[in-house]
Amino acid sequence: WMWKSTAPRLNALMRGVLAGPVALIAACLVMVGGALWLPAGRAQVNNLVLPVVLFPLIWTALFLYACLDKRLRRAYAVVGVLVAANVVLLAWHFFH
Repeated sequence: WMWKSTAPRLNALMRGVLAGPVALIAACLVMVGGALWLPAGRAQVNNLVLPVVLFPLIWTALFLYACLDKRLRRAYAVVGVLVAANVVLLAWHFFH
């Protein structure tokens, strides 16, 4: 009976970590990376302003996805791929 009581708690804790700090870090990285992959626009500021304006929506989408996905490993994988893609993009930009 002990396995049944600790597994849901661990699952809830891991989902809370994904929906909370991991989603915040991922949203921040997408916002910073958005300055590189968004087009500059006519005034040359769209790539700077749009990620900042869209930050709450990105964070909300990641939070809701982490909370509502039935498979926790898939949710971690999706957020991990998003984080990795933006980290690689930023590293390539700064170290290239």
